This record gives sequence, structure tokens and C-alpha cells, in this order.
Amino acid sequence: MVIALLLGMVVVRMDISARRESFLVQARTMHAALSRHAAQHDAMLATLALLGPDKRSGARVPAIYPQILAALRRDSGGWEQPGLEAAEAISRQARRPEPAGFNPLNRRYFLVLAADPTSHALHIDVGQLIGAGDWPIGNDPAMQIHLVHHSEHMVLQRGLPDPLQPFGLTEGFVFEKQLHSTSQPFTLRILRPTGPADWPWRWLAAIGIAMGVLVAAVKTGIDNWRARQRAESLLRIGQVARLNTLGELAGGMAHELNQPLSAVITNAQAAQRLLDDDPPEVDAARGAMAQAAAQGRRAAVVVARLRRRVETPAMAADIQPVLLDAVVARVLHLLEPELTKLAVRVSTDYDHLSARADVVALEQIVHNLLTNAMHSLDGVNPASRQLWVVAAPEMGHAVLTVTDNGPGLSEEALLRCFEPFYTTRPDGLGLGLSLCAALAESMHGQLSVRNDPPRGAQFRLQLPLAAQ
Repeated sequence: MVIALLLGMVVVRMDISARRESFLVQARTMHAALSRHAAQHDAMLATLALLGPDKRSGARVPAIYPQILAALRRDSGGWEQPGLEAAEAISRQARRPEPAGFNPLNRRYFLVLAADPTSHALHIDVGQLIGAGDWPIGNDPAMQIHLVHHSEHMVLQRGLPDPLQPFGLTEGFVFEKQLHSTSQPFTLRILRPTGPADWPWRWLAAIGIAMGVLVAAVKTGIDNWRARQRAESLLRIGQVARLNTLGELAGGMAHELNQPLSAVITNAQAAQRLLDDDPPEVDAARGAMAQAAAQGRRAAVVVARLRRRVETPAMAADIQPVLLDAVVARVLHLLEPELTKLAVRVSTDYDHLSARADVVALEQIVHNLLTNAMHSLDGVNPASRQLWVVAAPEMGHAVLTVTDNGPGLSEEALLRCFEPFYTTRPDGLGLGLSLCAALAESMHGQLSVRNDPPRGAQFRLQLPLAAQ
């Protein structure tokens, strides 16, 4: 209710501000039009004075300008209309036209210009100016429009009677400005009463209804969220039953041992082919067997670490200073055949940054992140497949990011990718990223993910920075 009231107040204030601005724009337009007409009157008199004794020139003016009732002249003698002689005297002294003969009832006045040998005067009907199509607000019945000259007021539009004004709490919008004319220094005064009757009640009603619907929707959403939380709690209980000690150890061992054992097999097969050549390539075969032995030792370390993790969790990680570029280089070397096969280009940017980590665990995390990044590029044009591996210090931490230019992750995947058994791949176990997150935590680090448009997904590994 309070939010609806505050929102309604904002809407009312915005509506009043918009109507005030519209009123001022229209009032300035009317002021400019009246000033332009006043300048036209001066120009007409100046033209008639130049034409001098030509009586036909003044006769054509009312036919061209509907606000001019008559163009008068005085060759000799006096004016027939009262007050024009005094205005002529003032005009002769000031050397400009002078208004006279104001009639507020019928909204008319004279404009006199003294000249030799003939003086001229225009009889002007301001009401005809109102109907000339220049008035953007003249059709608003609530608008009060006055043209003021000293104490004389010509009412161009009366507006609504006070009892009929729309709940006007104040005098409303006011515009008051003198015309840009030295001969006709009239002040245009426009008043527009306003109040609650002018408020956008349809919008306010719509806001009230919308807030009611929103409150109902929020309540329904909260109820659904609570029900979903209960269901997820029950699901987690079921998952915990599956993630017993033996199951977690078996799954972790299978996942972690798969990569070094695959490397052992690959290198052993390569050594066998090299030895079968005629003549055998003994040095290359020795290199392949050395790689196989190194990966076998890595598998042994994995098994030992997993065993320590079960027996003494606090001793699971062998934390030491590790060069990130060396770890990344070893993993990229291991993945080089697959990267070449998939035509994936890798860009690296690191400068001998050292982090406190477990070497085997860190290699496992980097291997998983790069493998997942490669798989995310299956739907990308081979000519455009790209990975970025960047390491940089950040507020006492070493941060390693792996970014791809694939399609990115869905909102669900962003929220659940580190959950055990959650996977988006048909052949995946859903343990890789879960295990990586657990390994990062065991090294007092953190693994996070976000989408990085327009590239794709970015995984961010944060580890403690080692002393340089």
C-alpha cells in the first residue's frame, strides 16, 4: 500500500511537471505570435508612411490582415476618433507608433504613427488575432488569457467561473511576460487553474490494480519458492545418500585417474609405434615412455591424495608455491593433440605469477577447465574457435581465468554447474566442476563462473598469492 501511494505521488508529480512544461511551451508560442503581430503592425504603419498621400494603399490593408478593422489617415485637420491626437503627439516626439483608444469590452485599440505630411493609424481587433490559428492553447476552456496595458485589461479568454474550476487548490500555472514591442508594450498574462481533477486518475487506478496483482504474484512466488525449497531439500537428502564416502571416493578416483591413465595409454601406444618403425626411433620412443611414466606417477599421486582426503582431510592438499604459467604450459602440452584436431587457438597472458596451491590439484582444475572450454566450442565455426588463459594478481590473490568464445551458459547452468551430478553433456557424470570447486576450496581458493559477452563463458580460479 505504501509503495503504491509513493508511486502514485511520483506519477502525479511527473504529470504536473509535464503539463506545466507543455503549458509554458504553448504560452511562449502565443507570446511569440503576439510579438510577431505587433511587429507587423509597426511595419504596416511604416509602409503606409512611406507611401504618403496614396489613399489606395490603406484601403487594401484590412483585406489582407483580418485583425485590422481599418487603416486611417490624417492629411489635415484633426482625427475623428477621440484620443488619437494625443497619441499622435506622443508618437511624433518618440518617433515610433503609439497605442490609444483602448476598449477592453470589444478588445480593440488604435495604433498611431505621426508622419509628414500624412499621419496614419490602424484600428486593431485583438479578437481576430485569437481566431487566426496561432493559439495552441486558446481552445482550453479553463485557460484565462489577458492582455494588460497599464491599468487596462483586455480579456482574450475568460476561463471557467471559479465555482466550476476543477478543484483548483492553487492558481495553477501562470505565464506573464511583456511583448517584444516598444510601440505596443502589452503584457500577456495566462493562467491555468489545476488540481486533483486534472490528475491522471486512469494511470493511478492502473497502478493500484498493478500493485495488487504484483502483491498477489509475489505472494504466489514466495509460496512456490518455499515449496521448491522443500522439494530441493528432499532432493539433496537423496543426493547425500548417494554421495556416501565410498561413492564419492570411487567417482572422484574414476574422474581424476581417467586423464593421466589416458595419457599413459596414448604415450605407450606412441612408443610402440615408434619402436615398430624400421629403423626404430628409440629417442622419440624414450620420450613417449618418459611422458607415460610421468603420467603414471601423477596417477599414483592422485590415488595417494584421495586416500589422504578420506583418512585425514586436513592433510589432503600439499600446499606450496606453484608457478601458474608452468602448470598451464604442462596442461596445454598434454591437450595439444586435441586442440590441434579441433582447430582451437589458445591465447595466454601471464608473467611468472606464483600461487600457493597443490600442484596435482591445480593441474586437475586447469585440465578440467580447458577441456570443458574446448567442448563448449563444438557449435562454433572452426575458423573462429578461441580460448584465452590469463593470470594476474588481484588484491593479494592470484587469479587465473579461462575464457571461451562459445555460446555461454544458461541461467540454470550458471547456478548449478558446481553441483554434484549436474551436467549439460549427455555423456557427462556431473562430477568435474564439482570436484574442481572442492579442490579449490581445499587450497583456500575459490572457483566461480560467469558469462563474458560477446566471448562466451569465463571460469575464474582465485588462489592465495605466494610470496615473490
